[in-house]
Amino acid sequence: MKVKLQKPSRKKLPMKINYNLQDKFDLGIFLPLLGLLTFGLIAIYSSTIDHPTAVNNFEKQLFWAGASYIVFFIIYFLPPESIRFSAIPLYIISQVFLVIVLIMGRVTKGAKSWLDLGPVGFQPSEFAKIGLILFLAYWLSNKRHDINDFKELLMAIGIGFIPLILILLEPDMGTAIVYGIITLAMIFWSGISLFGLFAVLSPGLAVFSTLFGIPVFVITMIIILAVLIFFKREIFTSATIFVVNLGAGFLFELAVKYLKPHQQKRIESFVNPLADPLGSGYNAIQAKVAIGSGGFWGKGLFQGNQTQLNFIPEQWTDFIFCVIGEELGFIGSIVVLILFLILFVRLIRLTKFTKDRFSSLLIVGILALLFSHFFINIGMNLGITPVIGLPLPFLSYGGSSLLVNMSLIALSLNIYRNRKQHS
Repeated sequence: MKVKLQKPSRKKLPMKINYNLQDKFDLGIFLPLLGLLTFGLIAIYSSTIDHPTAVNNFEKQLFWAGASYIVFFIIYFLPPESIRFSAIPLYIISQVFLVIVLIMGRVTKGAKSWLDLGPVGFQPSEFAKIGLILFLAYWLSNKRHDINDFKELLMAIGIGFIPLILILLEPDMGTAIVYGIITLAMIFWSGISLFGLFAVLSPGLAVFSTLFGIPVFVITMIIILAVLIFFKREIFTSATIFVVNLGAGFLFELAVKYLKPHQQKRIESFVNPLADPLGSGYNAIQAKVAIGSGGFWGKGLFQGNQTQLNFIPEQWTDFIFCVIGEELGFIGSIVVLILFLILFVRLIRLTKFTKDRFSSLLIVGILALLFSHFFINIGMNLGITPVIGLPLPFLSYGGSSLLVNMSLIALSLNIYRNRKQHS
């Protein structure tokens, strides 16, 4: 009798889901962000713990940090299409708020830049940064727009300079400069020619040279003329660019005369901080003293003389870095700088992974915003850039700034999460 042997049955095992966190969530961006937020909270606590009017600022910043994380993860999980579709509405709404703040805004530190919604105040100029970056990325990524066409270039500049002009009317020089940097960085990344880039940047160079007197301005104009001759473009085009540069320098000199006295003092202190050591140059000088006195290891938390004796007014905002420099020393300062460097490098790296033009431009706009704040703020603390009231991202006290910066990082990680879906 033959016995038929049956093959042992193979039970189907449940399919293993291979979910790699790093594939969906870039820890190289998120972990430095956590580190910077931690340093910021520590520095805010140290600089306000014994302050008579700012003692509650740590609790407020802690609240905004929690709210920012909620907003962060909401934006992180948004469908990519909704981000692109929101570009135009957000830009229009942000411009409306910039107009409203000029009409009924609250004046703080000489600028009408705050709107109050009940007990909560916010700066429309901060939230308008998101609208600008989204809309400029949307416009520049449209294949119908050739950035090397003169009219298209003017349109792109206009998108950035409409909010810039509204912010100058507040007036808020520091934020306006950031808007200009964002616009120029995104135009550059969109593929503008070298000559076009020179035409856009040269007026800024001409304006900057006027800060150091007529001889420097004349030398700058000679250099600009030599570069125009080198490019060998049409005489009308070259002459137009030269006249624009000449006019920019003279108009800036004229505009300075109409600035408020404290703003003129800030410009003067940038050129020579010792010109007004007890006035406009006071903060910059005291910040350098604080950073220098910290030495290699720092004086220790809650032990800094400049910090705890409140030598620098509102050091928990624009001059938060000097608190870290004094109390945590060279080591603490370097750690903060490294965290920023890692964040910037990861954002640059992310532009290589993106497969669509819109996402790439969006990341460049975010990077331009964060880096301009970083560079100018650290420069303010070291005395190498003018004191123009820009917070240090993720560290300085302020709910509006923190919400905006966390939202922008969330947009970056949203792009990272969906980077393989784009064609």
